[in-house]
Amino acid sequence: MGSAAYGEETLRIHPPPFGGRVIDIGCGFRDTTQHLAAVVGPEGSALGVDVSARFIEAATAEAAGVANVEFAVADVQTTTFDQRFDLAFSRFGTMFFANPVAALRNVRESLVPGGKLVMVVWRSKVENEWVYRGQTITEKFVTKPESYDEPTCGPGPFSMGNADTVSGILVGAGFEDISLRRCDLPMLIGRDIDEAVEMVMSIGPAGEILRLAGERAAYLHEPVAAALRDGLAEWAGPDGVAAPASTWIISAVAPAVAG
Repeated sequence: MGSAAYGEETLRIHPPPFGGRVIDIGCGFRDTTQHLAAVVGPEGSALGVDVSARFIEAATAEAAGVANVEFAVADVQTTTFDQRFDLAFSRFGTMFFANPVAALRNVRESLVPGGKLVMVVWRSKVENEWVYRGQTITEKFVTKPESYDEPTCGPGPFSMGNADTVSGILVGAGFEDISLRRCDLPMLIGRDIDEAVEMVMSIGPAGEILRLAGERAAYLHEPVAAALRDGLAEWAGPDGVAAPASTWIISAVAPAVAG
């Protein structure tokens, strides 16, 4: 719930060109796409894409009347784009690709020669206490079942946490001049401790453990919540519960046309 600051820091380091054409990958509910549109100015444009039709419907309604913003439902893993962009941007929108090389190859092919990809992704789970502590506390009460019918979250939010892995993905997708910059900022996980506990028990590794355990672990939810309140309490302050978090700010360049 506090991820906006990571996008802002990423765009501070890698601002889009004024008058440029930008694509926002995994745009969600439109806030980053509209910010990008404002930065490139009226001569530029921003296209937000997301696999969720519900997100795109909401984003389109919210951005009604903004001339240089468009939204489209698109799975970047299988979509080729007719437009060519100066910048491809993503705030936590690339970690869930089942085939990240194919997806990012499509992104690279959508860029003009010398165009840039900029994305922010989570570093490893153990370097992100905002989820890892919740997982370790929950695992004292509930273990992830060895077999289950419920779907999991796929590759997961930390699939690009390893620098060598993500560099290899980008090389395989045809990018050059790959750079990873560590960025540590506190993650706001709740406006108060109760909201933080609810968030940890709903999403991320702890939430998945509880969801997959299902009804057999329902009686443990109350002691898990109590333990989480104690475990997260040190991060509570007057502005909410802010936990340590760590990301990579990644940039890469589409090759220039030979000759």
